[in-house]
Amino acid sequence: MTSAQTQDSTAEPTSDSATDSPPPSRGPLGSLRRALDGVEGAVAAFILLAMVALLTAEMLLRTGSGIGVPGALSLVQHLTLWLAFLGAALAAGEDELLALATGRLLPWPGAQKWVKAFASSLAAGVTMLLALSGWEFMLSEKEFGDRIAYDIPVWVAVAVIPVCLALIALRLIRHAGDGWWPKILATLGAGLGLLIGFHPEWLEFKPVWPVVAVLALGMVAGMPIFAVLGGAAVLLFMIDAVPIAAVPVETYRLAVSPTLPAIPLFTLTGFLLAEGKASERLVGVFRAFFGWIPGGTAVVAAVVCAFFTVFTGGSGVTILALGGLLLAALQADGYRDRFSLGLLTASGSLGLLLPPALPLILYGIVAEVPIRNLFIGGALPGLLLVLLVAGWGMREGWVHGVARTRFSGSDALTALWRAKWELMLPVFLVTAILGGFATPVEAAALSAVYALCVQCLIHRDLHPFKDLPAVLRRCVVLIGGVLVILCVAMGLTSYLVDAQIPSQLLEWVQERISSPLVFLLMLNIFLLLVGCLMDIFSATIVVVPLIVPLGLAYGIDPVHLGIIFIANLELGYLTPPVGLNLFLASYRFKKPLLEVYRAAVPMLIILAIGVLLITYVPFLTTALVKLYGS
Repeated sequence: MTSAQTQDSTAEPTSDSATDSPPPSRGPLGSLRRALDGVEGAVAAFILLAMVALLTAEMLLRTGSGIGVPGALSLVQHLTLWLAFLGAALAAGEDELLALATGRLLPWPGAQKWVKAFASSLAAGVTMLLALSGWEFMLSEKEFGDRIAYDIPVWVAVAVIPVCLALIALRLIRHAGDGWWPKILATLGAGLGLLIGFHPEWLEFKPVWPVVAVLALGMVAGMPIFAVLGGAAVLLFMIDAVPIAAVPVETYRLAVSPTLPAIPLFTLTGFLLAEGKASERLVGVFRAFFGWIPGGTAVVAAVVCAFFTVFTGGSGVTILALGGLLLAALQADGYRDRFSLGLLTASGSLGLLLPPALPLILYGIVAEVPIRNLFIGGALPGLLLVLLVAGWGMREGWVHGVARTRFSGSDALTALWRAKWELMLPVFLVTAILGGFATPVEAAALSAVYALCVQCLIHRDLHPFKDLPAVLRRCVVLIGGVLVILCVAMGLTSYLVDAQIPSQLLEWVQERISSPLVFLLMLNIFLLLVGCLMDIFSATIVVVPLIVPLGLAYGIDPVHLGIIFIANLELGYLTPPVGLNLFLASYRFKKPLLEVYRAAVPMLIILAIGVLLITYVPFLTTALVKLYGS
């Protein structure tokens, strides 16, 4: 989640300075840009709220009368498509598309500018090629004349793909670098992308490795992840003489998945909670109850971070929104700076295994595993990781004699009463889903309504007109940056399936590995590397179709495999040199990366032990599924 996260391992916003916003454009052109940006933001925010309203009305009417809102789910699915691409266009406008942060590791500012210009040029070219493929897909849908709810043509919904991708390409050109030469270079890249799109015969039946090498170089240089994955898909399809419209076909198929809307809706819930004072109330209640134990404040930090990450789906929002508050609390109680930095860096990704975390939902969609079973199966492993981090915090408090908070029954009850609405949210959601009152998507909408009412009406932390629009915009930017990656990554997954890569990989692995235990160890190592290089959402789309057949061949329970996958990707957030949590912590706490690396090592070892326990003790995952699973 990025989100700053995201959302979600080595990715971070592509802007040259995470701390300084680009100066506003001036003149008529700048005014036009700001006006367009404002319209985009307003439309995207309206779409997000419309999705919440439609799903809530559908559930309430169905429960009350047995008849829901006609076409509600179809409308929400297509609104998700619009939200994905409008949000991505907004993220591109703010230079916050997720990308590898490796380009910033170069010690020479001049080299960084050249690398950024190269990455922007390659990304602009790929994005224009993707826009052309979206245009061809839209024309084919217009010819077929298919309709969605209320007789709306499908091509109207699909039109957002080429329009927004072209807009993203223009914004990649604008953010290519200071001065005219990077922008000219990026413009030439965009033109080359269009030229290749109009002459696919230039690539037909050519070697694959040059395309893969150039895209890999672009990824290392800081090319947005969506452009890397989407570019790989469209160019590899062109080499096989497959029409380029094959990529947006898969994009559309994922975007209108019945369960995908849960991702933006739960993200909205997390944003609403993080932007209000929910974090302060939760810290207060957990501190009142656990502050008396050794390391009580460290335990509180781990638990509160896990709570927020459940709803935001990744580390970005958690570290950026709660880091300052929790670091100040730890320092005030006398915890060592290095310990505090490592604890918060690791805690930013706690909670990804706890229901209703977004990676569980996405894994269920891709692997076709019941989401309810993943929610149940992830509960004990998720709690295990939280307890391991909290236990290390207790050790720190005990060894270094950190001050404790004296327990007071009256203070604890007061704090509990203040935070009652936030604490009831997980109970409310689990009851709605497991009780059969709402689907996961409807529960996501209910959670957004709940958080909206609590923050705007009960606590009044957010003003509906002064504060809410800005919160919705920041949420949409994060959502767009994540969803556009998922959408284009489906094209690459389709190519891998068409090329029979999963079956070839299965055959290769079975020839070399006979033991399921050895296979699981190799899988852990592979997934840890994936977690270092890809965000959890795009990794799910690309990697899961490859490992699911392997898991079945070695007799691994599908739910257990899913929990192993997410646990390893969670660990990848913390793995040097390019884990996402490391960069976000460096930015949020203004610490050098090497200092963050050193601080994170103990937590990395602790969580690695937890991942091995999850892997080799399947009882942790499967016990509750056998009792309560569907």
